[in-house]
Amino acid sequence: MPPTLILVRHAEALHNQTNNIHDPELSELGQRQCRDLRKNLMGKIPKELDVGLIIVSPMIRTIQTALLAFGGLVEKGVPIQAHASWQENSAKPCDTGSSLDKLKTMFPQVDFSHVDPVFPDKTSPAGAKYAYTKQAIVGRAQDGLRELYQRPEKFIIVVSHSGFLRLGVTGHYYFNADYRIFDFHEPQDDQYTLKQWESTSAGGLGWSWEKTVQIGEGLPVDYSA
Repeated sequence: MPPTLILVRHAEALHNQTNNIHDPELSELGQRQCRDLRKNLMGKIPKELDVGLIIVSPMIRTIQTALLAFGGLVEKGVPIQAHASWQENSAKPCDTGSSLDKLKTMFPQVDFSHVDPVFPDKTSPAGAKYAYTKQAIVGRAQDGLRELYQRPEKFIIVVSHSGFLRLGVTGHYYFNADYRIFDFHEPQDDQYTLKQWESTSAGGLGWSWEKTVQIGEGLPVDYSA
């Protein structure tokens, strides 16, 4: 049986206040939001949500969110792995990651062995999988879901970004530090889709819009692909 996914947007980071900061850290408000997230979710783990794995986008704000909110799970032995598929959409400085050497030094608790070696490149031919196009974003979302579908854990936390989660993965909006819970539908023609728990229709913290968009909506199309 495939796992249930707890999809989390990172807490507020400095780029949410001022644009064009490279791979920003969390703001003070973001750190407080992580405490709200931890208080809300950790009381349900493992009683209601038997989490066996944490996946993070390999960017500073997502890793900080994961460790501040779920560090207690990591201390108890729940693995935390970084995966490039779950990074944010654009190639702006705020959405481009730091070098893996820097991240490994900053966050020794995190397993970076699964990160695509091309990371953080999004603009060269080698990094085309991570380009800011509809095909690339929806494609890597499917790759990420396909990989998780085959995992043995009952529940997996994924800490990612609002644009990618909305336009690549689920079609739902995510406020900073809010989360939604999803089960997998049976795949059709190797396409992976999710069904949200009604209890998180406005986000698990009740902070997010209930309206939805179509996956891929508004993303630039690469007509040469």
